[in-house]
Amino acid sequence: MNDLGTPGEAFSDELILAGIGRFLDELDPPPGDLVQRVQFALALEDLDVEVARWERLDNLAGVRGGGTGTITFTVSDLTVMINLTKIGKLHRIDGWLVPAGQYGVEVRVAEHGTSSTTADEGGRFVLDNVPRGTTQILVHLGDVSCRRTVVTPTVVL
Repeated sequence: MNDLGTPGEAFSDELILAGIGRFLDELDPPPGDLVQRVQFALALEDLDVEVARWERLDNLAGVRGGGTGTITFTVSDLTVMINLTKIGKLHRIDGWLVPAGQYGVEVRVAEHGTSSTTADEGGRFVLDNVPRGTTQILVHLGDVSCRRTVVTPTVVL
């Protein structure tokens, strides 16, 4: 008898689900770094953050392929647009915030720590020498007494 039973036999739910699980593991296995990605995302769980959503997903292949790529994120009253430029093994992130303002901007890269800058009055910011890896951008709005933090979904550079 094989894993599927005999012809004409009714299959139990457990047997069917186990077969589907084996099929998915073989055909579309989870990424090898899935645990690290989840741990990276959960590291923000103690912060009071709003998660932005993707506005557009175009040109992401360019990020991996070595050119430039533009990504836009939105959350309620804030839009974050970034342009990624690969420079050797590192990336440069040119960004714009709408509405414009001098907000704190931080980039987190898994296993590489964080770096930060402040957007200028026009909402423009630049982060140089960003290493490859699972990346998130945090925007800190308001002053310390009433700070609001917005975080983008992760992007793999």
